[in-house]
Amino acid sequence: MKNRSENGFTLYELMITLLIVGVVLTMGIPNLTEFTRNSRITTAANDIHAAFQVARSEAARSKGTVTICASDNSMDDDADCQGDWDEGFIVFADLNGDIARAGAGEAVLRAHPAVPEGVTINVANDATYFSFASTGLGRGNVGGATALSQVIICDDRGVVETSADTSAGRLFVATPLGRASVLRDHKMVSDALTLMNKTCD
Repeated sequence: MKNRSENGFTLYELMITLLIVGVVLTMGIPNLTEFTRNSRITTAANDIHAAFQVARSEAARSKGTVTICASDNSMDDDADCQGDWDEGFIVFADLNGDIARAGAGEAVLRAHPAVPEGVTINVANDATYFSFASTGLGRGNVGGATALSQVIICDDRGVVETSADTSAGRLFVATPLGRASVLRDHKMVSDALTLMNKTCD
């Protein structure tokens, strides 16, 4: 009679393996969820920042006015400046400088769709646009309408401190000259949201 070896797991080994997998999943899934939420907010903030960079450089290159505005139909051919920032936004060649897109003649240079579900965009003074002059500098307030200056990007966590002096939310700041930056300092983000008198839900 030949001896044959048996391959496989004992019940004890299987239970230990399942226990280890359970511990790893318990620790890993919350971290993965947090990473995903942070990634969504970061992407939304970077999209706004990138739109400003494109608008500023294109205005200086073309020697024409370029405007960024909120748009609830940003991905359509006839996209216009209506709606809120969380519904989407466009960068377009504002030939007559009236901060309103007037058909195909004012070409859309960049279009961004609505932000992911769960992400909230709060805008200071409910501003719906920012416009760059042909010099590449911001035009300030146009026609009595307030230009965008600060945006808080957040989710239902609010702007809580996630690590040392770092907020779960992002603060996008645009100076009147058109310099744009994204900040994560907890106090700055929290103070800005308080001044806006808005929430992240």
